[in-house]
Amino acid sequence: MKKLILSLATIVIFVACQTETKRDPVAVNYPVTAKVDTVDTYFGTDVPDPYRWLEDDRSPETEAWVAEQNKTTFGYLENIPFRKDLKNRLEKLWNYEKLGSPFKEGDYTYFYKNDGLQNQYVVYRQKGDAEAEVFLDPNTFSEDGTTSLAGLSFTKDGSLAAYLISEGGSDWRKAIVMETASKNIIADTLVDIKFSGLSWKGNDGFYYSSYDKPEGSELSAKTDQHKVYYHKLGTDQKDDALIFGGTPLEKHRYVGASVTEDNRYLTISASVSTSGNKLFIRDLEDPNGLLIPIVDDTESDVYLIENVGSKLFLVTNRNAPNQKIVTVDAADPGHENWVDFIPETENVLSPSTGGGYFFAEYMVDAISKVYQYDYNGKQVREVQLPGLGSASGFGGKKEDKEFYFSFTNYNTPGSSYKYNVETGKYEQYWKPEIDFNPADYESTQVFYASKDGTKIPMIITHKKGLELNGKNPTILYGYGGFNISLTPSFSIVNAVWMEQGGVYAVPNLRGGGEYGKQWHDAGIKTKKQNVFDDFIAAAEYLIDNNYTSKEYLAIRGGSNGGLLVGATMTQRPDLMQVALPAVGVLDMLRYHTFTSGAGWAYDYGTSEDNAEMFNYLKGYSPVHNVTAGTSYPATLVTTGDHDDRVVPAHSFKFAAELQEKQTGDHPTLIRIETNAGHGAGTPVSKTIEQYADIFGFTLYNMGFNELPNQAVLKEFKE
Repeated sequence: MKKLILSLATIVIFVACQTETKRDPVAVNYPVTAKVDTVDTYFGTDVPDPYRWLEDDRSPETEAWVAEQNKTTFGYLENIPFRKDLKNRLEKLWNYEKLGSPFKEGDYTYFYKNDGLQNQYVVYRQKGDAEAEVFLDPNTFSEDGTTSLAGLSFTKDGSLAAYLISEGGSDWRKAIVMETASKNIIADTLVDIKFSGLSWKGNDGFYYSSYDKPEGSELSAKTDQHKVYYHKLGTDQKDDALIFGGTPLEKHRYVGASVTEDNRYLTISASVSTSGNKLFIRDLEDPNGLLIPIVDDTESDVYLIENVGSKLFLVTNRNAPNQKIVTVDAADPGHENWVDFIPETENVLSPSTGGGYFFAEYMVDAISKVYQYDYNGKQVREVQLPGLGSASGFGGKKEDKEFYFSFTNYNTPGSSYKYNVETGKYEQYWKPEIDFNPADYESTQVFYASKDGTKIPMIITHKKGLELNGKNPTILYGYGGFNISLTPSFSIVNAVWMEQGGVYAVPNLRGGGEYGKQWHDAGIKTKKQNVFDDFIAAAEYLIDNNYTSKEYLAIRGGSNGGLLVGATMTQRPDLMQVALPAVGVLDMLRYHTFTSGAGWAYDYGTSEDNAEMFNYLKGYSPVHNVTAGTSYPATLVTTGDHDDRVVPAHSFKFAAELQEKQTGDHPTLIRIETNAGHGAGTPVSKTIEQYADIFGFTLYNMGFNELPNQAVLKEFKE
């Protein structure tokens, strides 16, 4: 590659004022992004890739470009008059005690707690009625709070624990083993673990998964051969036994190992993509036991949820798009021998176990319903939840007679409840004391028609008494992929948005999992446009019903949701005022060449599959559909320089295209968080700064010169 020289060209943008209050124009100095003459050829079609050089995350040229872009972006953000007010309000509202649901390990009850503004949650433990003590404090892992706790696993007797840490938001992990009684670290640190839990085999060691370290950058180089290893305590990691994977002719991109609660069986799940898996089982009581296939194809999803001796309970969507539980004997576990235990229903099943019972959680139009079953498959009761929203955590060990679950929705902060498995009664265990009154807000679920007539549910949340005048600042948030379901949950940042008179709307787009495998499959590969059409129709519904208007609408999404925003804003730039694509998959022709991206092909297909798939991807790929002469909405692209899941080059190239080709007066900026990854483990301090910038940018470009709700501003200034 020829030497790249970054220079600055001043492009002065006068941001249109949409309120009667006049404000001074803001000058934006865009760095001129150098171009190269790289061209790829797909099925006879040449596709230029002028910003290919930005894919090299280790080059000084890319580092300089990141620095110049951040200088430009933060220079703009610093001119937003209420940016600091937003940050102060976020800090004030965030500053309350947060408590996770307790869980038992050995003689102790453990729980996660954050005093308010701690960068990372602290793990506490309590023995009987004794005072709780700190067990593990991730805030001590690094000075800036960017090293986070990424997993914690105990032996059955609770005497040992292994925990994973993530540095700078990376998906690569380190594992550390400690003796719980003394809290002393007792084994060497394991490194280079990725997309893995830790599953103990007795007290001798544990299983974990990883890839071979890739050639080139570990943040962006392709990783597509996942393997399961067994680490025996007191031995060197280089001597860990390879249990599964590593066959060149049979690559599995996602492999995971799990040991049953009774330590009787090891199961291994192996996938080539994010949907569909093979499942194998080994009897650990047989020293010569082999891995036996339960399912040896990837046509369905299946996992072991429970066993009673050799009787296995499996959760699967094989011939059951909404999932069911089946039983089979471990000696002959093939799917031809499966017997329905909890049959499929019209709603999607997400089961758990605890206290000697099964808990079947169903999504009914994205709202939780929970039923309790005994081990004979008899329904014991429906659990009457505290309200309409999302319940989670119905689970524990077999001997538990009580455990904890949590409940939340878009306007109710999450609370935890202690549940008695025999009586079905529960009592509130913990409720947050937060400077936010849920009674002042309301959520409404509507169903609207997408382009092809499909009915799509959407939950709209806002202050009670909202005037439908078309002038309410609105964020439309979506995802629509990978069988992920968006269910109601409280968010501090969304509370601040609604506090300012904002509307927060979340449609359950096709591609998600809200209505099972068929709903998911209706938004993949050559049906991906359905997802964008669903999102566009949601925006049109909000405008047609006067919740908002084009001038007051922002669209937002992250990861696959970043793709959603990128595709929507390039297809319909006239529809919204602000676009907020976060850590997005934006180059659809090359996504599969980075890290584990090839595993996303079930949802996307790849440009190498065939000419039809290439043309389809090119037809909506955001990077390839930015056109000169178009007025795009005000855009703030956000990403992290250590994102090794959706590499930041996606966002870099998209921002460069927008800055070159934007015709209108709207700014097109990119905010690159340094020493940060895809999002998990981001310190609270960084999160608050990010959302002050995102909301500040959004309201400012909707024409606001001051925060809409000055009453709240006055209160928290006092």
